Amino acid sequence: MKKWNVASVRAAKGVQKLGCCTAYDACFARLADAAGVPILLVGDSMGNNVLGYATTLPVTIEETLSATAAVARGAKDALVVADLPFGSYQCGDDRAVANAVRCLQAGADAVKLEGGEAFAPLIKRLTTAGIPVLAHVGMMPQSVNAYGGFRKQGKTSEAAAQVMRDARAVEAAGAFAVTLECIPSALAAEITAALKIVTIGVGAGPSCDAQWLVMHDLLGLNETPPPFAKKYAALAETVRGAFAAYVADVAAGRFPA
Repeated sequence: MKKWNVASVRAAKGVQKLGCCTAYDACFARLADAAGVPILLVGDSMGNNVLGYATTLPVTIEETLSATAAVARGAKDALVVADLPFGSYQCGDDRAVANAVRCLQAGADAVKLEGGEAFAPLIKRLTTAGIPVLAHVGMMPQSVNAYGGFRKQGKTSEAAAQVMRDARAVEAAGAFAVTLECIPSALAAEITAALKIVTIGVGAGPSCDAQWLVMHDLLGLNETPPPFAKKYAALAETVRGAFAAYVADVAAGRFPA
């Protein structure tokens, strides 16, 4: 398979819908890549799913860089996107650019950041510097404290208009794609039709050009997935059973033989 890049992702709009997911280590990156997943996001969702944090907010740039390097080593054909963690790009443009550069040096093909109109100047600066950006509007998990919880966005006409402005702003700033998270499906369809760049939905209905799923939700490793996720395997039960069988075999003297 030919390596996915920004140009091939752009070219997929209206031609091929893309099933994309997160990855946090080389093992699962290699498996997802071999299965043909076109974009692997080293998401700050590692905070909830790997590192044991209650939210994504405590994830550091150092943790992101370590995971990005691992995923890049495991993936051959997928476009690897590093999710800039909270605090790594709200800290002034110079530091934000420096952190994005570090992600590319770790092996990422692009970076992702949350924010619409307010972050369009930063997106413009990054893309002008040759750093591909995947934007994120709608419900932004790093703003959970401002929302007072994880809440669907764009439900009123005024709020929907703001999400549309945000999406248009990040496109104009040079983002090659934009995540639409937890917005009404009709709004996601409207934005997808209005933009020339690829929209990647998560909890935003079926009309987006692509979809995200967190790896742990997709594989059934997370036993409390969000309502919009679909479980394609039930690995939590399988893994728990394997651990239990191993412990029992050692206790009974069956392993090692």
